Amino acid sequence: MGAIYEIGALCAIEEAVEGLDFTACDSYIGVSAGGFIAAGLINGLTPHQLCAAFIENSLEPPDSFDPTVLLHPAWDEYLARLRKLPRLVGGAIWQTAVQGRSLLGAFERLGRALPTGLLSGDALAAQLHKQFSLPGRSDDFRALKHRLVLVATDLDSGESIPFGMPGFDHVPISRAVQASAALPGLFPPVEIGGRHYVDGALKKTIHASVLLEEGLDLLICLNPLVPYESNPQAAGSGFAKRARIPRLVDGGLPVVLSQTLRSLIHSRLELGMKGYARSHPETDILLFEPDHRDAELFLANTFSYAQRRHLAEHAYQTTRAKLLERAPELGETLAGHGLRLRTAMLLDNERRLLPPELPGAGRTARALVRLDRALSSLEARYLPLAT
Repeated sequence: MGAIYEIGALCAIEEAVEGLDFTACDSYIGVSAGGFIAAGLINGLTPHQLCAAFIENSLEPPDSFDPTVLLHPAWDEYLARLRKLPRLVGGAIWQTAVQGRSLLGAFERLGRALPTGLLSGDALAAQLHKQFSLPGRSDDFRALKHRLVLVATDLDSGESIPFGMPGFDHVPISRAVQASAALPGLFPPVEIGGRHYVDGALKKTIHASVLLEEGLDLLICLNPLVPYESNPQAAGSGFAKRARIPRLVDGGLPVVLSQTLRSLIHSRLELGMKGYARSHPETDILLFEPDHRDAELFLANTFSYAQRRHLAEHAYQTTRAKLLERAPELGETLAGHGLRLRTAMLLDNERRLLPPELPGAGRTARALVRLDRALSSLEARYLPLAT
């Protein structure tokens, strides 16, 4: 969700701001899904190229990116925990039957057999390594022309770790992206140098201070996750009509957990933004995020191809609308940095991020593209052996 929103929003912002090139910024920082985007931008992938790769899968391998690589089960984690189960069961029985300890203690011991994550991020890191190893790109922080910082959280200490900064720049960028986006419960902690790392958003949301200390004059921030403002009185229209959940509690555990996570992240972001304004008044900070009443981005199946296209277009159009709404303020701020807001472009209601998909034709076309790629891959792999 974070990547889809950020790609759509970045495309809208770059188009609307004359003189702005997101592949030529002085510094980049990425947290969680933002790490994936920041690493792509600094490697020369424009927002529109990221859209083609991640949303439409229209680029040739290895630049094509299938989000289903995020759905690979964490088999290694499952097997490692399964091997521990007999010893843990024996210990639990011994504690309960012989030592007379409570059943609760036995269940707590058995909890060590539960996997720390359901999905593996290894396929993501491998895919990014291929993309960043192409000519003109790099999977090495030290070989980049500009500063890139990818933030993860050290699981054992709870500290934020800025991969890319001195002392942490030896880690491959692809591995740092995997660590920064390892959301606990979904992905196992990522082991790097004997330490284990999880999602960087657990500690802070933006972590902009590491770049603000460099004396930036303009900082552009994108936050894709905001708590949803539900309106029980709006039953039958808008969010309630589409999702049939006039109250968030009616959506069950997934909706409640999503709202909780978003609220925690956003409360820290608000505190961080206020702190940055006080500590670095000389830096202009522009924050872009979805509307809190935006139901489209709150309940969405991001692994559906049609939904990914729809959500990216939605992020693009809503960001354009916000840019136009904030035009007087943004125009003045951007002008101070040699940039100009293209208001006339924002008034063009016919402008789209993605071409409309013809009914019935999209699935067949995508199947043919996948078939062509599969045949090309087989040819490249086995034809040299045959000859």
